[in-house]
Amino acid sequence: MADIGARLDNEGLERETANAMRTINPASLRILLGNPIFLSALCSLFIAQFIKAAISLLKARKEPLHEAMLIFFWRTGGMPSSHSAVAVSISTAVALTEGYSNLFIVSLFLSLIVIRDALGVRRSAGLQSKALNQLGSDLSAKFGIRYESVKEVHGHTWPEVFIGAILGFFIAFAFCNLRFSKQ
Repeated sequence: MADIGARLDNEGLERETANAMRTINPASLRILLGNPIFLSALCSLFIAQFIKAAISLLKARKEPLHEAMLIFFWRTGGMPSSHSAVAVSISTAVALTEGYSNLFIVSLFLSLIVIRDALGVRRSAGLQSKALNQLGSDLSAKFGIRYESVKEVHGHTWPEVFIGAILGFFIAFAFCNLRFSKQ
């Protein structure tokens, strides 16, 4: 009896997967790439990360290109906050396209959580890991104890969050007010 139930579940899963695969087609992709909420979030992320990498390269002129690519794709912290840029971009785009709907309320509060996390929790964790690494390094030098440093997660300062939020707002505003010509 359990085999029949498992087979029915597997058949149902296969059917759902097939249905989902049918919905991913060029028309669906075109709809996604024409959605101002999606476009503003994606562009906010890439523009904020590009600015962050450019600022890092300008500060440390001898930094290799692979370091800039690492910053662009992976590193956290720095000016501007891509967390706040994306969060504010999504909330702004939802407000401009959907009005002050339930979706806007959810996106607004999730944005506040993301920004608070980038500003508070992650910043505190980064400062603590930096202090822990300094302590471990000092103990290692003084007593010859082997110490492996922990990863330093970088949060954001108020100016980084503010600039990221402004960037996200204007990118969303631009995407929601662009008029694409109908072909």
